[in-house]
Amino acid sequence: MNILAIDTAAALCAACVYDTDKDRELGRHVLDLGKGHAEHVMSVIEQTLASAALGYDALGAVAVSVGPGSFTGVRVGVSAARGLALALKVPAIGVSTLEALGAEAHAAIPGRPVLVALGQRVQNLFAAGYDSEGRAVLAPESLPVEALAEWALRENAVVYGAAAALVAEAAPSALDIHSAGATADIATFARLAAAKGPGSEPPRPLYLRAPEAAPQQNFALPRKEG
Repeated sequence: MNILAIDTAAALCAACVYDTDKDRELGRHVLDLGKGHAEHVMSVIEQTLASAALGYDALGAVAVSVGPGSFTGVRVGVSAARGLALALKVPAIGVSTLEALGAEAHAAIPGRPVLVALGQRVQNLFAAGYDSEGRAVLAPESLPVEALAEWALRENAVVYGAAAALVAEAAPSALDIHSAGATADIATFARLAAAKGPGSEPPRPLYLRAPEAAPQQNFALPRKEG
């Protein structure tokens, strides 16, 4: 089966086609955008299919990063995946950014527990923890950096991800860290989706904290009485 994987949760707008039967990637296209994913995601998908010499009808499933990440980016990717899956009558499979980074960490640092940490706000970092076998033991959460440092020390975990240095700075003693990007390689999402298979519901964004934007109350029109 051929899986199309999409990731727009961070700065990258990425897609690849992965052949589950032959365990190999057939084609990919990746743009480092920062923002503007909505304008480019379909073009990235089409260029990915072109590089794989396949049409949409060759796809058996669509995988997508559900975040955490950019609120807008996550929505773009999940909407595109669900729309394509509906049109093609194939399953859509969600994979979290933390899950994908955790899988890469387990491959890079075998035999050690891992704490994946993302974000820049020390009181609201995104994180998930995995044991030495790669099994999830700390569910995805938004937690203060001090709590994450305490968990990593207690579990003797390697801290992996874009916020690894922030967690290490907050620890009262030395931590092993392994810096990584804000998202995993696009093929990792495809492989994890192939292993998971379709869920009972379509993928939904994994935000972990509320949107920063809020209605500007001062501009609300006064209610008319009577």
